[in-house]
Amino acid sequence: MTSHEIYHEKQVRELCALHALNNLFQSRDAFTKSELDFICHSLSPDNWINPHKSVLGLGNYDINVIMKALQARGCETIWFDKRRDPSCLNLENINGYILNVPTDYKISFITLPLHRRHWITIREINGLFYNLDSKLDSPQIIGRGRDLLNYLRDELDCKDKELFLVVTDEVEKTQSWLQDQASYSNNSNSDKRDAEVVHLKDIISDDFTNPIASEKSKECNHLL
Repeated sequence: MTSHEIYHEKQVRELCALHALNNLFQSRDAFTKSELDFICHSLSPDNWINPHKSVLGLGNYDINVIMKALQARGCETIWFDKRRDPSCLNLENINGYILNVPTDYKISFITLPLHRRHWITIREINGLFYNLDSKLDSPQIIGRGRDLLNYLRDELDCKDKELFLVVTDEVEKTQSWLQDQASYSNNSNSDKRDAEVVHLKDIISDDFTNPIASEKSKECNHLL
């Protein structure tokens, strides 16, 4: 598979979260804007202004929406504590990586003073890791495992950037996304944690049912 055959969804409006999800699953049909809007409504059904997306309806979805969308596909989202080195990660058991970075919001050539965040997918395809940023003209080759670790170190050196790991339910339960589970356990008594599993039940209600996603609950197992 060449870079021309890799599915790479490019930026439209503020839909980088949608692009990141579709680039992760390598399909334009993995998710739709209407599905993400449905998730937003389910997260805050009683809010006149939904806090999980742009008030203009252009996108700008937050992490809650991404987490819920991935969970509907049988995936879990893990926040990585960048105080630790990425070498603790077991790359073979991680389906993909989503970076959250600050970005400017522009209309034509005018940069507006709006606080925005941008979502970027990184994943392995045929033995190579690619940056599938929707703002790029084409997929950018990062390289192999060691190259990815160096890339993540450079990215996470910025305090305004965050990394989320996308794994299967089973990998999340066994914490096998870590190289050494004994040393990097989330249950350690240490004051520092290498990563934190972000549980949806801690931030949203469990009464969400999405008929569109119910038939695709195992798709995370087929990402790689």
